[in-house]
Amino acid sequence: MKPRRMLLLLPALLVLIPALKAAFSPRHTEISRTDFLLNTFVTITLYDSQDEAILDSCMELVRSYENKFSKTIESSEIYRLNHRAPGETVFVLSADTAELIRTGLSYSGRSGGAYDLTIEPLSTLWNFTGGAKEVPPAQAVAEAAARVDFRQIRLEGNTLTFLSPDVTLDLGSIAKGYIADRVKEYLVSEGVASAIINLGGNVLCVGQRPDNEAFRIGLQKPFEDRNELIARLRIRDQSVVSSGVYERFFTVDGTNYHHLLNPETGYPYDNGLIAVTIVSPHSVDGDALSTACFSMGLEKGLAFLASMDGIYGYFITEDYEIHYSDGAEALLDPDPNGSDTGQSGA
Repeated sequence: MKPRRMLLLLPALLVLIPALKAAFSPRHTEISRTDFLLNTFVTITLYDSQDEAILDSCMELVRSYENKFSKTIESSEIYRLNHRAPGETVFVLSADTAELIRTGLSYSGRSGGAYDLTIEPLSTLWNFTGGAKEVPPAQAVAEAAARVDFRQIRLEGNTLTFLSPDVTLDLGSIAKGYIADRVKEYLVSEGVASAIINLGGNVLCVGQRPDNEAFRIGLQKPFEDRNELIARLRIRDQSVVSSGVYERFFTVDGTNYHHLLNPETGYPYDNGLIAVTIVSPHSVDGDALSTACFSMGLEKGLAFLASMDGIYGYFITEDYEIHYSDGAEALLDPDPNGSDTGQSGA
């Protein structure tokens, strides 16, 4: 199927990051909380509740998952797996960690390894959050890439077995989506029907606005101020997640080195894409798919999404043209001047 394309009328790219300013009628007064968690700013806004205790519990929930999934917190489950003793190969996982790894393995397999949850040797080597801005030595890149292979772990129920001593995990590409879904479950259990969960640009909407209108989620122009948008989406009870080359990156000799790493080469993908945004019912799927589809490239990524119901993709190429999957056009906001209730970012 030939992919649809829409020429951008604004110079463009998308990074969804929440401004969280709502144009609601005066009787609707939202409450919001922002904390620094998951190595980013987490913002949760409730539009139909004034219960600050709910926000307290949401932040504690995010913190508890960070303490379980982080690859750098020494008490976390993932840190323990990555720093296992020599000869230690079998682990019984918590239900949450097992479910998260199961999701990562599923998308690793379905993408043919273009997305790989065992990317940790490479992601740690490049260390895009450390501020060094240096290209690692070629030999070190090759050695790290040789350790990446999702086929070297096996998950049966909650039991994880490492088939190679060299394999380690990095769940950062899907953890925020999983956590957002758990926060949404909690909010719904507390009777919240209108909210936005924003985990550093991973946006998950609970229901719709109190005035029965859709939330408007802005798509940001890449490499520019977050207020510069190329489009808006009208979102009800869905997740919006992006992966792109414009957030965690550095430039050396005119080359953009970004955090989306090719497991085969060990270097950042260079496939003509700048970003991919996924809209899906569950944020963990959008999180995994935004990375997987970027890794697969435009044609294969669009074909991959074509087999999935209720999931939509927006692919931005280097010429600032947007290509969208079947059904994605219907979510575009026809009013480009409308106020945003959020933005999502890579």
